[in-house]
Amino acid sequence: MSTLSRADLTAPLSAAAHNLHYQVWPKRLPRAISPPVTSLWHNLAVSALRFPDKPALVFFDRVLSYTEVLQQAERLAATLYRLGVRKGDRVVLNMQNCPQWVIAHFAILRANAVVVPVNPMNRAEELKHYITDPDAKVAITAADLAPDLAKANAQLAPEDRLKHLIVTHYSDAFDGNDQSMTARNAGSGSDMPEAWRDWLATRHAPPALEGGAVMSWTDALANRGDSADGLPAHTVTPQDLAVLPYTSGTTGLPKGCMHTHASLMHNAVASCLWGNSTFENVVLSVVPMFHITGMVSVMHASIYGGSTLVIMPRWDRELAGRLISRWRVTHWTNIPTMVIDLLASPNFASFNLSSLVYIGGGGAAMPQAVAQRLWEQYGLRFAEGYGLTETAAPSHSNPPDATKQQCLGVPFISTEARVIDPLTLEEMPQGEQGEIIMCGPQNFQGYWKRPEATAAAFIELDGKRFFRSGDLGHVDEQGYFFITDRLKRMINASGFKVWPAEVEVLMFKHPAIQEACIISTRDAYRGETVKAVVVLRAEAKGRVTEDDIISWCKENMAAYKYPRVVQFVEALPKSGAGKVMWRSLQEAEGSKT
Repeated sequence: MSTLSRADLTAPLSAAAHNLHYQVWPKRLPRAISPPVTSLWHNLAVSALRFPDKPALVFFDRVLSYTEVLQQAERLAATLYRLGVRKGDRVVLNMQNCPQWVIAHFAILRANAVVVPVNPMNRAEELKHYITDPDAKVAITAADLAPDLAKANAQLAPEDRLKHLIVTHYSDAFDGNDQSMTARNAGSGSDMPEAWRDWLATRHAPPALEGGAVMSWTDALANRGDSADGLPAHTVTPQDLAVLPYTSGTTGLPKGCMHTHASLMHNAVASCLWGNSTFENVVLSVVPMFHITGMVSVMHASIYGGSTLVIMPRWDRELAGRLISRWRVTHWTNIPTMVIDLLASPNFASFNLSSLVYIGGGGAAMPQAVAQRLWEQYGLRFAEGYGLTETAAPSHSNPPDATKQQCLGVPFISTEARVIDPLTLEEMPQGEQGEIIMCGPQNFQGYWKRPEATAAAFIELDGKRFFRSGDLGHVDEQGYFFITDRLKRMINASGFKVWPAEVEVLMFKHPAIQEACIISTRDAYRGETVKAVVVLRAEAKGRVTEDDIISWCKENMAAYKYPRVVQFVEALPKSGAGKVMWRSLQEAEGSKT
């Protein structure tokens, strides 16, 4: 362990101050790594070569080997190529966690194209942006989500519309000619609750695609001779664009984050090393795969490491407990509210969590009492982490064997982080609050088609390009980072980031709303939830209720995003320049007991 003087601890620009965290750095790990200089596709290809018959994906009772996943991805990639997908084209991927999500993701990469992952909770009004902004012409979606995607597409100008829509039912993951019956019988043992069997068995009629064609998943994977028949040469490099995940912000519409194969490869490899991974890992995949954490720290890390992914479409505490018990899950990355919910299950005593060797996550702070229970009952230290879409998931994480509770952790492998004054950009002394910035190979290249936003997101210090997180925090004497406030305007609802400006843009489409301001309000379970302070148009007063507004928002917004509380006011507070003073509304809400 290095010796640091008091001068080192207070000198904001010294190398020692930037290296405080190496006091607690795992001795088994290098401080920086040189990941493979190959595309993400090669991770699947190599794991299939090494472990052809090993379970890659487990979906209830369906087990797909690495060979099966590889072959299906190749077949779908060939179909994408026949549909006109070429190098660098963006392909929308919209479904809940399932084997088809993994197969489609890698098929898009195999076709030299770019994955545009979309939150499956988005509705038609929101989906239009995910078609037009990335200039997508092909989308792959689940059957229950296809109507909203088709509705969004029909409302676009002809030149902006999708040309092809590939639709899968979740039951397509199962074997058998009678997909519906197979899905209904799947999980007839102890794993699957009855409601899940009914959900999987439900078949949805495919919608028509205005100006385009719809293809079933079965047809898209139809075996035309060799699985690689019709495949283009795989020509992408680590520097090519791989994924375009969208993140919302203060300007309203979501922005695409340009991630290369290299930026995602780094954090996939680093996550394996950080979590003590081996080829024998069994990983519970319940964090949504469209989200950067579920995609990189869970899915890509597992495929790179030759692990087995046990997939949950969405959170269900009873199902999670059964899957962990049956499949002997070793690694579980999650949102802390999931752990809280699982521990509260009336059936918790029947679950066997003894196989877990690593548990961690982020998106919200883990309550100290819950973390203490995990340690006392299972010997598990919950390792909290921190990252953004722009940083390909973790930029900070707690060392698994040296965790601090309610703490972001230390800068991740190959990463340098600092705390600066957000106005002067000068580095703050240890212990003092400022904006957290980070520099590392996992940082994105910039925002898609938004050069001004890209320029504003980065600063250069000491010849290095740092991303400005917009989060305020400080670093302690051991190099652990803590978040204290948000520079950006954002609501954290059970780990889902809700950006008020985006919700406000959608609410202004309601004919009864004259003005709206979105703030956060306290929620016993979600921590925070969304509240809308609304000024109605004169003709709507007395005719439109708060519940009417909530119902409309529920129909037009993702479930995590729509306001749970609506308050009507005569006017919104405004500055001398006419800007809505959202902060005063937020402070008033926060002062309520």
